[in-house]
Amino acid sequence: MTHALRRLAYKLSCKPPYQGPIPSDSRPSRAPSPDNVATDTTSPPPPPLFQYGVCVFRNTGLTDDAHVAFSRRLGALDDIRRYLSPQRRLRYEHVELFDAGNLDEHNRVVAADSPRAHANRGNTLFHVDSSFNPRRASFSLLRAVALPPAGSGGDTEFADSRAAFEGLPAALARDLAAHDYVGAHSMAHSRRLGSPAYFADLEAAAGPPMARHRLVQRHEPSGRTALYAGAHLHHVEGAASAAASAALVAAVNGHVSRAEYVLRVAWERPGDLVVWDNRCVQHRAVPGGSFEGRFARDLRRTTVHDDSPTAWGENDPGEPMPGFNYHAYPGKKSGGSGAVAPTAAAEGASGD
Repeated sequence: MTHALRRLAYKLSCKPPYQGPIPSDSRPSRAPSPDNVATDTTSPPPPPLFQYGVCVFRNTGLTDDAHVAFSRRLGALDDIRRYLSPQRRLRYEHVELFDAGNLDEHNRVVAADSPRAHANRGNTLFHVDSSFNPRRASFSLLRAVALPPAGSGGDTEFADSRAAFEGLPAALARDLAAHDYVGAHSMAHSRRLGSPAYFADLEAAAGPPMARHRLVQRHEPSGRTALYAGAHLHHVEGAASAAASAALVAAVNGHVSRAEYVLRVAWERPGDLVVWDNRCVQHRAVPGGSFEGRFARDLRRTTVHDDSPTAWGENDPGEPMPGFNYHAYPGKKSGGSGAVAPTAAAEGASGD
């Protein structure tokens, strides 16, 4: 960590009541030393989850049951029912757990050139979980079940979009202040960005309606302003042209992912849990690593539906959540047609 982030590190216990200090700065920070996370579902969530963009809980000992139960303390949970298909079945019981790992339904490591591996490459770009949904997500809770050997890769990075907004270059800040831009988000867009050749036939405009969320938003828990962008952001409504939209998307995403706004978290052992607020934080799986195609990296994530007044953005409340099926894009090696399918396999919406 940088010196600034190291100064922000703190100790906490999630056994109610909260034992640690109330943070005075809400930038992403590490919590390196808790022994476990309580599974009491009747107590309110610990204060750091509303103060920090990212909290890291080490060696929690959580099971799948406890992970889901603990997550419900933060609100109603999304689930993967709409992503299941004959090509993809759950490896575990809970539909509330998104599969963010690299194992198939038989717990075998997927090949580096498999359809799932190509889909997962989109997760190596900074993104916001569920920004492609009409109802956005608040918190994500990602837990390690099995990890590759130390030094073989698999870390996760987080970028603070509130600090990034406050550090905008003057010209970009003026542009955003002068226009109330609305961003259109699509999962297909990030899949194609992550693996352009494999998903060459995948067109975001041909899929489900894109989710529309304002590019600049107030993060209600902290009262600060955040940039709501990331790799799912396909274009910006209100830009002068398609070229201007693309330039604006690139400028915003490039700024948020600058090193001074990024925190890298190494997974140390099974049971580690990372919780972040999607309304003010982007994240990505760090690309590369010798573990890919060789060693298990089993991560499971719950995703909490946002219940704030702006949760639905510019979309109709109750609008159906879209799906995605990466098996519909068999790629050059399989010689398939690349036809679009409306339903989805679980991995398409998973990832850290």
